[in-house]
Amino acid sequence: MPTTPAPVPFTADDYRARMARAAESAADAGLAGVLVAPGPDLVYLTGYQPTAITERLTVLVLAAGQEPVLVVPTLEAPDAERAPGSAALTLRDWTDGKDPYTVTAPLLDVDGRFGVSDNAWAMHLLGLQKELPGTSYVSLTEALPMLRAVKDEHELARLDAAGAAADEAYGEIVKVRFAGRKETEVAADLAGLLLEYGHSQVDFTVVGSGPNGANPHHEAGDRTIERGDMVVLDFGGLKHGYGSDTTRTVHVGEPSAEEQRVHDVVREAQQAGFDAVRPGAACQDVDRASRALIAEAGYGEYFIHRTGHGIGVTTHEPPYMIEGEERPLVPGMCFSIEPGIYLPGRFGVRIEDIVTVTDDGARRLNNTDRAMAIVE
Repeated sequence: MPTTPAPVPFTADDYRARMARAAESAADAGLAGVLVAPGPDLVYLTGYQPTAITERLTVLVLAAGQEPVLVVPTLEAPDAERAPGSAALTLRDWTDGKDPYTVTAPLLDVDGRFGVSDNAWAMHLLGLQKELPGTSYVSLTEALPMLRAVKDEHELARLDAAGAAADEAYGEIVKVRFAGRKETEVAADLAGLLLEYGHSQVDFTVVGSGPNGANPHHEAGDRTIERGDMVVLDFGGLKHGYGSDTTRTVHVGEPSAEEQRVHDVVREAQQAGFDAVRPGAACQDVDRASRALIAEAGYGEYFIHRTGHGIGVTTHEPPYMIEGEERPLVPGMCFSIEPGIYLPGRFGVRIEDIVTVTDDGARRLNNTDRAMAIVE
């Protein structure tokens, strides 16, 4: 197995800059600050991920002109101190038996409106509201959807490595036998390959054979794959903390003329979406380019999902390539382009690459052959 060099570690200065940018973005959006619970946003901003997410309050408080403060339970403070971004913030701990909301309240504007990470627990938000009834809250996805969207060179290196590892996994999976095996068996092979090529976490391994391929989010089941099946393979996870996500559609034995045509249409639509990527273009332009080609081929009603989603410290995040999203693309954004055609009860086809916006267009992070592979 080829080895790749370890990525350049993120430093306290990297996390300091991210937190400052988040606080400034919140102020620009008319918010008093940002409250970040354990989850992807906290990892991105501080490098801290609690070993267990429990009912005890942990929250990062960011506001323009104010030092970042991470409120943590006392028993978890040693772990928080070891986080790579800890030198860029102040820790404030609270012990069991004390009210964590009275500890946090002095850090907040009593009449402020705050952005809150989407995965914050309701009990914590309600606790803060009870302590500070003049405050109000909005989800970060609504208020600051582009918080993590533009990647720096070190993030791009991690996404490149994750994409390359997923490509290696695909290169191996097409060599295994499909016919006569259950979807779950092929899915297990895929998961093992992702781990073998350096993923620390496998998020999904969709194996949709025959009619199951017409369900975009089919969960691999006990169906036995048969000769003559189209098989959708959609898989990904995290490597070095950043995501991979790719889809290829293979065929067990030779395809019919119709199957080949549908696959060709999807491949052309995927290319059209890629060709639409450039700085200044709207997110919806990518969706429109892929969707128009599929509609012109007569399959418009069978393309039933958005064309793409952002990727970073999670495999699905803003921005989204969908009609109505007029946000402009900027260099460093990373997202999927994954058009599909799904014929109910028969088969489905999807082709997906992760791409990044460059100064003059786009670059693919997945580079395996997009032609239909014939498997045994």
